Amino acid sequence: MFSLFLDNLKETDMIYSYLLNHKSNDFTFDKKNDSIIFSFSSTSTFSDFLADLIIDLFEENLIREILEKHYCYFSYEEQLSILKESLNIVNDNSNSKHDLVYFSIYDYLSSESSMILSGFIRFRLKDYIEVLEYLIDLSVNSFIVNREYDRFIDLLKDYIASSDSNADIVHLVYLKKESVLLDEHKNTIPFDDNILDAKYLSDISFSSNDFCLNTLLNLLPKKILIHSLEESDVFLETLTKIFGDRILFCNSCDICDFYKIHSSSLNVEN
Repeated sequence: MFSLFLDNLKETDMIYSYLLNHKSNDFTFDKKNDSIIFSFSSTSTFSDFLADLIIDLFEENLIREILEKHYCYFSYEEQLSILKESLNIVNDNSNSKHDLVYFSIYDYLSSESSMILSGFIRFRLKDYIEVLEYLIDLSVNSFIVNREYDRFIDLLKDYIASSDSNADIVHLVYLKKESVLLDEHKNTIPFDDNILDAKYLSDISFSSNDFCLNTLLNLLPKKILIHSLEESDVFLETLTKIFGDRILFCNSCDICDFYKIHSSSLNVEN
């Protein structure tokens, strides 16, 4: 027999309801006040089940507590966004975290016949909680980068809206993750590769095409015709966000055909 002691009747009812929905032939259970009594034959199988129970019922609250404790300087709305990102990252690492909980439970059941669940989570699952803290930290860093990225995009959009264009149309050929800029007469436009003059570049490095973006921001063409010879990526998506309806896409014209035919022999770097 194994006794699982809970903090209150609400928690007991929650776990009992979980057990009713996850019945197994590997163990039996009965509710008594603020505890649940189990009988099981396989420590390994029961440990595996109990690990699932803890993760399913308590993990999100643990993540919320970590956010409130260590990242209270974020607004409520920001914490909700971080929580969503954290849940995604944590779920992507389900196997490793489950193993940590499983082995802690298995070791405990080898010598004990009862467990105060809240105390076990707090004091026996420190490795598991440290993994959660690490994964939450990754999600916080991702949130900050995305927030700064959005601010950067908004800043550039405001700059474009308040500035005059210096060109009617610019062709952008995107090949092998590199860019070529052509003017309206299809002559190559050299990139401004002086980092001191690249005042519009973000602190966020999203591709190897920063100088292409800087050149476009200096020219501010009324239309940017993108001849993309491969699938869209973060650079093309960023250009679309920045320049909006100034962006047009083409994959079938004389420029596209030329670069498709000669792509293997062309050096696309400016």
